[in-house]
Amino acid sequence: MFGPGDVNFFDLVAPLYDILMPGADPDVLADALAVATGPVRRVIDVGGGSGRASAALPAGLDADGPVVVDASAGMLTRAQDRGFGAVRGDAARLPVHSNAVDAAVIVDALHHFPDVPGAFTELSRAIRPGGVVVVREFDPSHPLGRVLAVGERAIGMDSTFLEPDDLRSDLETTGFDATVLDRGFTYTVVGQVPERGDADR
Repeated sequence: MFGPGDVNFFDLVAPLYDILMPGADPDVLADALAVATGPVRRVIDVGGGSGRASAALPAGLDADGPVVVDASAGMLTRAQDRGFGAVRGDAARLPVHSNAVDAAVIVDALHHFPDVPGAFTELSRAIRPGGVVVVREFDPSHPLGRVLAVGERAIGMDSTFLEPDDLRSDLETTGFDATVLDRGFTYTVVGQVPERGDADR
């Protein structure tokens, strides 16, 4: 899921990660998940690390809650400590059955994925028709985004940041119906898996 240098970094900082990083925005996630057709109960938090995005998800999920999928064992330990299901895995080879989830969230993590097209292909397989993937990312064309990109390179990360319209286009290339919901230093793109009737039109 993450490049080797990125995984090593997150294993190292896992004990302090939730202290250093602000929580995810629950209102943004709720608005984005509302794009899905039908109820959203089964959610995977891909690249979810310590579960900070999972902690911000709205009520109404399955009793087991969201499942965090991440490559960092140290971060997954933190997610388990917070009470979330945690599975070590690769976003380009998700340990999930086809059409098994209503939604996936990727919050502040996509830029660490070495195979973004592979991850999107896997998500289009794993998410049911009408379900959504919600991607929350940093815009490299924003002044703060440029600073962040330089900083991550300086500490040895293999980060690749996408601008909002490029991310939307990549999701559409994979077959999602994609929309940019908001813009700024952080932005949100939602991709919906077309329902079968929509795909046949």
